[in-house]
Amino acid sequence: MALDKGLDNVAVHWPRTNRFYDPVAPAEFVDFGAVADAPDIAAPTGALALHIAKTGTVRATAYTELVDLLLGLEGVLYATDAAAEDEDPVIDPDGCAWIAGGLERFVEGHQEHGDLVTFDSVASVMRAAVAAGRLAEQQLRWLDHRLAALRDESGNAPHWSFARTELAILGGFYRRCAERGFAVFADY
Repeated sequence: MALDKGLDNVAVHWPRTNRFYDPVAPAEFVDFGAVADAPDIAAPTGALALHIAKTGTVRATAYTELVDLLLGLEGVLYATDAAAEDEDPVIDPDGCAWIAGGLERFVEGHQEHGDLVTFDSVASVMRAAVAAGRLAEQQLRWLDHRLAALRDESGNAPHWSFARTELAILGGFYRRCAERGFAVFADY
């Protein structure tokens, strides 16, 4: 797995009908372009929405650590489970629904923290969600371990800076794939 290269998540038709997956026509995502034209939209949100509308693809590299943390696994957007089984690195429609659901719950939970998503705000939202669940003490220890692992050798947190609306658009991409029966091919 080449984690140092860029990662694109490309919407593809599911299941494949020949040797390769056929990309989904960007027309399936054209309505995302309207977000880019909305007044007062954060620039990263508009850029992501416009890229999805034009290509049916998400440049996923910037989101991998965050999505892995939110969903509790490693390499989610790289589709590493599939790659480990000598299969194509594809996230099936059910996996897309799972990713979308996790992002949607996070975006909703982050609302009280404002539109800027940082490492600290992610930690706060996740601590609140975990503390309200079953086995809270065990889950909080797991979360603290995961958060500590994301810090560099000097103890500095990752320099995450996302717009909450940007993550809503990201979740919307995976939700669209799930609802229309598309898969996502991890191209890196």
